Amino acid sequence: MPSKIIQMTKNNNIMSVAVFALLFFSSSLLAKDYNFTAAKSILNGYVETNKIAGGVILVMKDGKEILHVAAGKQNIEANKEMKINSLFRIASQTKALTSVGVMILNERGLINFTDPVSKYIPSFKKTSVLVMNQDKSLFEVPAEREITIHDLLTHSAGISYGWGVNEDKWKKIGLHGWYFADKNQTMKQALAPITTLPQHAQPGSEFVYGHSTDLLGVIIEIISGQSLKIFFETEITGPLGMIDTHFYIPQGKLNRLTAVYNATDSDIKRARDSDTADDFMLSQGHYADGPKQAYSGGAGLVSTASDYAKLLSMLLNQGSLKGTKILSPSSVALMTRDQIPYIDMDWNDGFGYGFALTIGNEGDLKGKTLQYEWGGAYNSKYYVRPEDGVIVVYLTQLKPTKGLKDWEEINAVIKIALGIKP
Repeated sequence: MPSKIIQMTKNNNIMSVAVFALLFFSSSLLAKDYNFTAAKSILNGYVETNKIAGGVILVMKDGKEILHVAAGKQNIEANKEMKINSLFRIASQTKALTSVGVMILNERGLINFTDPVSKYIPSFKKTSVLVMNQDKSLFEVPAEREITIHDLLTHSAGISYGWGVNEDKWKKIGLHGWYFADKNQTMKQALAPITTLPQHAQPGSEFVYGHSTDLLGVIIEIISGQSLKIFFETEITGPLGMIDTHFYIPQGKLNRLTAVYNATDSDIKRARDSDTADDFMLSQGHYADGPKQAYSGGAGLVSTASDYAKLLSMLLNQGSLKGTKILSPSSVALMTRDQIPYIDMDWNDGFGYGFALTIGNEGDLKGKTLQYEWGGAYNSKYYVRPEDGVIVVYLTQLKPTKGLKDWEEINAVIKIALGIKP
């Protein structure tokens, strides 16, 4: 059976592989044996058809690693094999650590969720919002209230990444997009102009994805008196033994950095080097040899699958890992509970303090968080399923993806293997 699946992928029929695997493998058998043949075959199929250079999948169940596999190349041009300890730019997966950092400070009484952002960054005392008339003309109105820490944690502050009708102005002040690794500035300096422009929506009215978590990183630095790098190392990554999680890669680990590739209409091509790229978000980036001044709490980290799984294991274990306590169970509960039920979200069941949520709607699971998750711009994903004791991490380095369905197909067969109902 596995050889047939592999042959199908060589014929560039990857979707058929996923469907065939879903129909063929018995859920009860795979739940017992944890047979991940289908997931590995799909990943290999995407590599063999030159849709991705390579990737790593990690699955944990009840604290035990039951799948950790690498496929393809870490660097095609250098003919370097992907390994399970290869380093990946995890982009927005950084947000989970920043949210954990805020919870740590909250437990110590140093910050409250109801605090106005202006308590830490005075320019937020008065902000404005961009409004579009029916004739599509634009005008500014004052914000109806101040933005709070709660708003930042839930992406309900109205703060975007500068895309949209006035993105030319966001580009002009250097805040268009999530990339800061090229900046010869601190994050506080880089984000300083953000209140000079109107925001996307009124505070508390919409889910707007943007610079909110970067602002939380700045606030952590202000409160702690440390750079976000030192704060993470002291409070999170160091205690958890996350030895391969960095904002900028140490010289001795550069040989483990996975290259970025861009999807084309037919295959992939190596992304340009950062010093020649017009858009650094599509390049190799400055994570190896940049100015190393900006520690982006929203999208700045590099990590490995096993390192990131330590963070998720801590959360799954109610704030502790192997005797090391990072958070209280009550803080984890706050992070993984819907915090903006008053905002309609049609793409998931709710949003906590850092995660998109899937919530049970029937039986004993009604109202319980079944899954909390997020991902990163370079085509990486993760989730935790507290009721099942499951952690899944999937890492690649592909941007843009051109609508690739690798994660959807791999995740579908992983859940079948684990006996998890769709």
